[in-house]
Amino acid sequence: MTVVPFDKSTAIAEILATAPGIPTVFTTGFASRVAASLDDRPNHFYMTGSMGLALALGTGVAMASQQPTIVVDGDGSLLMNPATLLAVGTAPDLPLVHIVLDDGLYASTGGQPTPGRHAHLAGLATASGYQSVCEANNPSALRARLTTALDVPSAVFIHCPVQPDATPPRRRVTPDLPGVAMRFSQYVRGAAA
Repeated sequence: MTVVPFDKSTAIAEILATAPGIPTVFTTGFASRVAASLDDRPNHFYMTGSMGLALALGTGVAMASQQPTIVVDGDGSLLMNPATLLAVGTAPDLPLVHIVLDDGLYASTGGQPTPGRHAHLAGLATASGYQSVCEANNPSALRARLTTALDVPSAVFIHCPVQPDATPPRRRVTPDLPGVAMRFSQYVRGAAA
């Protein structure tokens, strides 16, 4: 039996297969590149720059649309702006699934270690008021946690300890960033109507 490593690419492929039509915000860098290369969809928003703000953007989408929204974050990105955890934790009935892919590295800038090894990310989410916090450390666990989370009427935090990807970063997201933003906005408005 072949064991498939649980890295960012594997986790993102599982998210795309489990929730194909849910508005999803991908954090900047490696995660956005992987998602765009696997399956570029109108319900995807790719952060390009603005590291640390994927959760803030996804929170706004979930608040405004009241539709389930997924944020695919990284440990380094989350730790760049942990204050948004408090905003999510104090928002009742926020239909948000916050998935943190934690490889302990800044994958897009050369693999420097993040300060995450000194922080308990699930503990931060719990202390911030998330009603549901869980861990997924393999593809089937991620699929099960995400499927359940999409039916929970409040914010869910899923911590995914992953291995660093062995493959180099994929091509950059399309240069038509305004087009990506417009496409995503139209999708969310259509889903909320």
